[in-house]
Amino acid sequence: MTRCNMRQTTTKFQALLNNLDVLGLSKMHAYLPEYIDQINGQQLSFTHAMLELTNTELAWTQSQQIARIIKRARFPQAKALSAFDFNFQPSINKQEILGFQDLAFLEQHKNLIFIGSPGVGKTHLAIGIGIEACHQGKRAFFINCHELLAHLRAADAKGTLDRNISRYARYELLIIDEIGYLPINHDEANLLFQLINARYERHSTIITSNSDLSNWVETFQNPTVTAAILDRLVHHAYVIKITGKSYRIKGAD
Repeated sequence: MTRCNMRQTTTKFQALLNNLDVLGLSKMHAYLPEYIDQINGQQLSFTHAMLELTNTELAWTQSQQIARIIKRARFPQAKALSAFDFNFQPSINKQEILGFQDLAFLEQHKNLIFIGSPGVGKTHLAIGIGIEACHQGKRAFFINCHELLAHLRAADAKGTLDRNISRYARYELLIIDEIGYLPINHDEANLLFQLINARYERHSTIITSNSDLSNWVETFQNPTVTAAILDRLVHHAYVIKITGKSYRIKGAD
């Protein structure tokens, strides 16, 4: 190859790298020289090299998309189901919980309700299932019950309640943590009912509560609204009761 041809090749290579930068194909930019060497050394065909190169870029793009979905879900911690100690909580049907990872309950618009004393792992399980949903491209959102009610109260006061209800209703999976941890007044119960009703048979909701469903009337302080909320939550739901010890106590031993 003449010096002129070498300069032209180098110029075209730099132009190709620049194009990859402009297109945002950072992994193809990073690995292109390696694959060109393999093509020139006849270790890979051009087609095979391009397939591997684009697969690398695609895998990176998908991982970044998943990371963004998880970030938007606002999980308080990254707790995977694989990190849950099922041996410590023998009351839990491990296969049932792991089965939720196929997200069939989402396709069927069914709810999951985790009930148990503080520290038994309800929130961990909810987050783990939520993270798996994100990995499968589903839009999830995690929020504490009283933070949710505070948002809805503020929206109601500003006249934007319908818009906010619609926002929360659109998530393919909404996780409401710690229902029953604090009392809920009449107005808050009505706000929660409106949201649950908007999601009913459209999208799945995961609930965690330290209070048995039969005691929710004491939490909501309104038998009529309590019955309406439970009717819509439990109609299509898996109710998982956890009767084990607290992980926090385990950690203190």
